[in-house]
Amino acid sequence: MIRLPFAWMVALRFLREGRMQTILILSGVTAGVAVIIFLTALITGLQANIIARTLGTQAHVVVRPVEDAARTVLDRKDGPVAATIEKRAQRLRSIDQWERVIPLIEATPGVVAVSPMVSGPAFAVRGNASKSVALLGVDPERYLRVVKMRDYMVLGQFRLTGTEALIGVDLARDLGVTVGDKLRIASSQSRDDVVTIVGLFDVGNKEVNQRWVFLTLRLTQNLLDLVGGVSNIDATVERLFEAESVARRIEAQTGLLAESWMQTNAQLLSALKNQTLTNRMIRGFVILIVALGIASVLVVSVVQKSKEIGILRAMGASRRGIMAVFLLQGAIYGFAGSILGVGFGLGLVAAFAGVFRNPDGTVFFKPEADAEMILSACLTALLIGLVAAAIPARRAARLDPVTAIRNG
Repeated sequence: MIRLPFAWMVALRFLREGRMQTILILSGVTAGVAVIIFLTALITGLQANIIARTLGTQAHVVVRPVEDAARTVLDRKDGPVAATIEKRAQRLRSIDQWERVIPLIEATPGVVAVSPMVSGPAFAVRGNASKSVALLGVDPERYLRVVKMRDYMVLGQFRLTGTEALIGVDLARDLGVTVGDKLRIASSQSRDDVVTIVGLFDVGNKEVNQRWVFLTLRLTQNLLDLVGGVSNIDATVERLFEAESVARRIEAQTGLLAESWMQTNAQLLSALKNQTLTNRMIRGFVILIVALGIASVLVVSVVQKSKEIGILRAMGASRRGIMAVFLLQGAIYGFAGSILGVGFGLGLVAAFAGVFRNPDGTVFFKPEADAEMILSACLTALLIGLVAAAIPARRAARLDPVTAIRNG
């Protein structure tokens, strides 16, 4: 028969004698750990889904030419001719020596992939139907490293050669075309060409599906009268939330204007930060409630077991031994509650993922419950149990044996 150490034997006996208290506090710890795991997984998964949907079709950093600035017209005798300077109208311009700029961007720490692009307005014409569109001239091989457009293809493949074009499903529906049909593209520079549709995409955004038309880099340069040039250079970064610092480094190295997704999606970034802050506040309140519950139960246990504690002290139990008894109880509450809470929390996560779905029946988003987060929740529960038990343990260790036996 295995003989348990003194502290373990007494701690387990106290827990058995106060079964109802043990069950209640274990339920509280279990619920607390489950809430922490569920909320963290829910918010993390929701944030990942929002970021994926928002950034799925855009680069992390976009490099453009510096905007034209209007200058004051000076008169040699009387000073400035005009007191009010109107902002100069911006025109489609190429990045100067963009072939040399690309290696500089690729060499910037944190940059994973770079893709040149020519973009500008045009009209897509099919018979009597005409739609305003945005032309995107890309190098398919480079562009796919920046934006995973293959994931959004409905018909055909993301490939472009010669006069081939890729359009969105909503634009195809509006114009009554599909893969294999011809389409005339007319730009505001009075240039046009007939293209063949080789693929349809659906990015989940109706405005994008109605406006984006992908063409080869050379064809778009000709249509937009920007032969040999590019209007912007797209880049993707290794760490998403370091995009702003990478953009600043690119600006310093190239002298061009670099905008990160964190600038263009400032409201989204603010919402994500607020969600994270809310999650931390809720976790803090849950931890506080669980700690108070464990501490209150153990304080009551010290009062109820004061006579037993006095007898143990009179029989030779040390202060450290008595203190260890109640610290062990707190640790057991935390450990057992964390194990049960992990199972309950993962069950809630799985149930939530199965209930909420998109209109097409696919999963709305997948809550993320990784091993690191689960281990963190378990360690937190264990630490809470020990910290909450510290005050009752010290109180029990300080009991005078004679007084405790007499009053007990």
